[in-house]
Amino acid sequence: MSFKHTLRAATAMSLITATSAFAQDTTITIATVNNGDMIRMQGYTDQFTADTGIGVEWVTLEENVLRQRVTTDITTNGGQFDIMTIGMYETPIWGANGWLVALDDLSADYDVDDILPAMAGGLSHDGTLYAAPFYGESSMIMYRTDLMEAAGMEMPDAPTWEFIADAAAAMTDRDAEINGICLRGKAGWGEGGAFITAMSNSFGARWFDEGWNAQFDTEQWANTLNFFKTMMDASGPAGYATNGFNENLSLFNQGKCGMWIDATVAASFVTGDDSTVADSVGFALAPDTGLGKRSNWLWAWALGIPAGTAQEAEAKQFIEWATSKDYIELVAENEGWANVPPGARTSLYENPNYQEVPFAQMTLDSILSADPNDSTVDPSPYVGVQFAAIPEFAGIATEVSQEFSAAYAGQQTVEEALAKAQAITDEAMEAAGYK
Repeated sequence: MSFKHTLRAATAMSLITATSAFAQDTTITIATVNNGDMIRMQGYTDQFTADTGIGVEWVTLEENVLRQRVTTDITTNGGQFDIMTIGMYETPIWGANGWLVALDDLSADYDVDDILPAMAGGLSHDGTLYAAPFYGESSMIMYRTDLMEAAGMEMPDAPTWEFIADAAAAMTDRDAEINGICLRGKAGWGEGGAFITAMSNSFGARWFDEGWNAQFDTEQWANTLNFFKTMMDASGPAGYATNGFNENLSLFNQGKCGMWIDATVAASFVTGDDSTVADSVGFALAPDTGLGKRSNWLWAWALGIPAGTAQEAEAKQFIEWATSKDYIELVAENEGWANVPPGARTSLYENPNYQEVPFAQMTLDSILSADPNDSTVDPSPYVGVQFAAIPEFAGIATEVSQEFSAAYAGQQTVEEALAKAQAITDEAMEAAGYK
């Protein structure tokens, strides 16, 4: 299929037909995150505009800033954006509040039933889809096969945290500026907070017990933070307390990380043209401690429409284009199957071309192994893997993650950070009426 034909197919949907007559001078504004797949999408939107007459203005923001901006805008009915890039945490809550336009009338060609059930479920409220996944992800280990071999070790498909710490120490070479492991320590509930929460699940920790009491004063949380800090101090990069997704991606691609545990979507970047180690990357499931839970999360970066926008029809038109099967084909034709947005559609993983991508199966296995309804060893009252799906969580977890990052940086002890996290969380939950 040609580039031009693919673009036309991607936009030849019922909504486009319905709106083309009046969309010629329309511009929509989209807030998005500065991740690679979103940057790639922006490169194709001139063609979307040429086909539809709908202009697109982008507001591209760092992850923590994006969350703050879109949350402020939607809660104040600010009206700055016609489409927001949001995820599995915000979507069900905002949909329940009536803050998002329901995506219950997407065209037959769009094939909403093709969306992976884990993604559709996480982006719905009471069975209604409120955001369409641009890409879905879990997290997994990306590692240097050459450094692992030089260390005399072999990565299992499903390693333990003990193995990872040992391998990180063995691969660390300070003189050569190689860190055995790179992990998120950056403050922010969706940055370092997401990583440490997912990790804590594998250590038997949880945010709340069944009575909504904070659990940071437990042995399980102490074990999680102490293990993380000890390993990162010994084998991680300098300044890891301020490193998030993009910082660690840069380090890995420069050849400065033996292992990186992060979003599965990063696989296409560490094996792409910008990576100096692209030919020496392997993949494995996120680690565990033998307690029955791995340390991988579940997430989708998705496109949602704020209720009250004057550009609802045009916004739906763009969402259908950007999250369609045809958009995937468009990227594959121009940039190769390894670079298509992953984790959102069942048909992608049934496609023989995509099955040949080296990280495709590990990504799917990681996604399927993360259960937001059963993410902790001991029972918990919340839905979510790396977050608790309650409105108060983002604010609480942002503060808690700041305390954790301060401990990573040596500004306070792990014990002090956990004591503050316990007090912050219990106070907020009591004020919110949970107990």
